[in-house]
Amino acid sequence: MASPADPARTEAGTPAVDDVDVVIVGTGFSGLGVAALLDKAGIRSFRILEAADDLGGTWRDNTYPGCGCDIPSPLCSYSFDQKPDWSRLFAGQPEILDYLRVVARRRGLIDRMRFGQEVREARWIEADARWEVVTSTGERYRTRFLISAVGPLHHPVYPDLPGIETFDGPAFHSATWRHDVDLTGKRVAVISTGASAIQFVPAIVDKVSALTVFQRTPPWIVPKADRPFDTRHRRLARWFPPYLWWVRERLFWVHERRAAGFVSDPQAMARTGALARRLIEKQVADPELRAAVTPDYTIGCKRLLISSDWYPALSRPHVHVRRGGVKEIRSRAVVGEDGVGVDADILIYGTGFDAQHTIRIDITGRDGLTLADAWRNGNQAYLGTTVAGFPNMFLMVGPNTGLGHNSQIFMIEAQARYIIGILRRLRRRAADSVEVRPEVQQAFSDWMDGRMAGTVWQSGGCRSWYQDPRSGRNTVLWPDTSIAVWRRTRRVRLTDYRLA
Repeated sequence: MASPADPARTEAGTPAVDDVDVVIVGTGFSGLGVAALLDKAGIRSFRILEAADDLGGTWRDNTYPGCGCDIPSPLCSYSFDQKPDWSRLFAGQPEILDYLRVVARRRGLIDRMRFGQEVREARWIEADARWEVVTSTGERYRTRFLISAVGPLHHPVYPDLPGIETFDGPAFHSATWRHDVDLTGKRVAVISTGASAIQFVPAIVDKVSALTVFQRTPPWIVPKADRPFDTRHRRLARWFPPYLWWVRERLFWVHERRAAGFVSDPQAMARTGALARRLIEKQVADPELRAAVTPDYTIGCKRLLISSDWYPALSRPHVHVRRGGVKEIRSRAVVGEDGVGVDADILIYGTGFDAQHTIRIDITGRDGLTLADAWRNGNQAYLGTTVAGFPNMFLMVGPNTGLGHNSQIFMIEAQARYIIGILRRLRRRAADSVEVRPEVQQAFSDWMDGRMAGTVWQSGGCRSWYQDPRSGRNTVLWPDTSIAVWRRTRRVRLTDYRLA
């Protein structure tokens, strides 16, 4: 008998075709979320394909010291499966990963997962109105609907630096942390001061003998009001569901009110800017370091970070911040743009992820159109979910679905319910395929660009990973409130689609 992780095989030993209604690619928050809601809606013929040997996506892969969420824990969970016993307001990576595992087990999703199945190719078969999906092991799946849930924070970015291969000590990205490398008493160089670095640098600062942080652009940071949840809170959350919902709703609206400062009213960000400046004044006494860590662009233009221990870590006597980028890497040193080298035993990259080339699958839609060609000039999808030329294909956390002000789980659930709404309407119409109309997608893209132009992300005087380097377009974030997402996705307009 084949194990749950392996499709059945023919007598000749070649993989049999696994024929299901839905194939989901990825087991992170978005993959598990859409799977759980499909099951809840009675759509139970699906497989979840995962390249790794465990579920969890970003929260499985990122295990660096100090890794945790930057949104309050009650919002870092599904509304339909809330966790009442979070240990603290901002949960750490192990607790979040454990939550995802519990949800998958409780909802019976594990048996429908296929681990070690990296999807290499997906091809639309017009005559059958089916997708044929091929994995790295040669397994084949035929499915009516294909849902990509690979996530945007999936492929680590390494800087293109002269001599990067010549470094003679351990060198690794924060997303592939080397837990076998002992940092105790070592000279460590960190490249980048992004969202990962501000978490792992304070976590390792007391272990190392010397720490040099290479900072091209300083981030804006506001205090992290983290605290443990007391026994009273956990008891109420577990035994009095209205309290659990009240806490979640209150936190949601606290964050939702921040949207205006990012997308429509720069003055609304003034209070946040004052808070960030006060944090620098309070925690950084040295004038030279204070100048180095104070950004010169509008707050919110780059990702707004939260930390109460970043500046104290940088202020330690054995920590040095080097302004500017890196010129080259040598066997045991990192050379800054000023030509001055810094000796290092260990090199850590905190250089983020490639948010523009997230779906690295050879996907071919109608009439031989590949997704790579469709996105040659930049990623775009209607409501971040459907792409013209690719029938019966849906994206989770697709282009322009990232949130800069609130919980991404809200967006994930809105998308998942929208997809289920399409599938239900398709069933009622007895249609085989659904595809967004090209003119609808283009009109949405034009609206997106127009709306985005006035946001702080495009007008705040910075360049960021939100923007496609080919065009400068912001292809990552949603330029409106979370509630606007909910309004647009709560009903399906079939006039936006072609049914066949």
